[in-house]
Amino acid sequence: MTATDIRELRLLNQQLASPHFTQPADILYYMGAIQSQDYAGAKWAIAQRLKGVTDKPIEDAFTKGDIIRTHVMRPTWHFVHPKDIRWMIQLTAPRIMTIAGTHHRQHKLDNIVFSKSEKAILQAMQGGKQLMRDEIAQVLEQAGVATDEQRFIHIMMQMELIGLVCSGGRQGKQFTYTLLDERVPLSKPFDRLASLIALAERYFISHGPATLQDYVWWSGLTVTDAKAGLEAVKHKLTSTSADGNTYWFVEQENVIKSKSPGAFLLPNYDEYIVSYKDRSATIAASDINKADPRGTIFNHTIIANGKVIGIWKRTIGKTRIDIELIPFAPLSKVNQTAVTSAAKRYANFLGSKDFTINTKR
Repeated sequence: MTATDIRELRLLNQQLASPHFTQPADILYYMGAIQSQDYAGAKWAIAQRLKGVTDKPIEDAFTKGDIIRTHVMRPTWHFVHPKDIRWMIQLTAPRIMTIAGTHHRQHKLDNIVFSKSEKAILQAMQGGKQLMRDEIAQVLEQAGVATDEQRFIHIMMQMELIGLVCSGGRQGKQFTYTLLDERVPLSKPFDRLASLIALAERYFISHGPATLQDYVWWSGLTVTDAKAGLEAVKHKLTSTSADGNTYWFVEQENVIKSKSPGAFLLPNYDEYIVSYKDRSATIAASDINKADPRGTIFNHTIIANGKVIGIWKRTIGKTRIDIELIPFAPLSKVNQTAVTSAAKRYANFLGSKDFTINTKR
């Protein structure tokens, strides 16, 4: 398997090339989770994996609770399907809590504080109430819980990890929290092995070709747990070795063979980039610092033929979107045409007919 093969299969399996789905909830169920600390960027990540979807249907799905945003895995914000949120949290929360322990001690958060916070939030949110951050902070302060910015963040993440709260709809541009049990219907519980199997299956089907090390990074699980899940789903997957690594994936009947399967303007933290520990198939080592001086490649990226060929920025005005391209090398005519098409798709996603493209030399 060559790097080109890896890129082509990932584009297909991640639904960037030839997407099959039309509904936000369906692509989330298929992918398992989509990283979403940049809310606007994550909506664009979802849209690029669906057929002809604009921002509004995704925002509506979030408002209705068809997709949920919470802390699972590693930990960071992810969009997940309501049917998955409970078993996924139960599987990943213990490890996240262990990792968060240092911050808890630093901010003097212990079981007494968390218990007091849980009782206050439960009482304040009962009856389907969706509260903004400032409103919750007031509730906690009235209960005698101090809430500076970092303390509040860790309290609310703990409330998510114990299954008390999840995302509500937005009020204007403000995010809300609401009670998980009132937002998401109860579902049949998974035992731990079933959860390990479900998460591994979702990942390798939707993100493959990928290695065990990639999966450990994405899931935040221990190597032992990740191996257990992979071992249980190997019979559903194909494997191949390349450069000393074993890649697991699902075969595709119509693998892209075109020299130019299209270009994408991916948002920061997109699954095509962030869900692999080893990103060498996607970006040349010499370009990593150009993409992101942190070496993490968490910026908006320009993709052509499955490779990162630059980064992009956008300024969203009331009537126009200005897109700045920062390619690593001059764009060929083919790539310039493909990137222009990708920019048009982004403008359509935001409901704007007027956009400009400026290429930084």
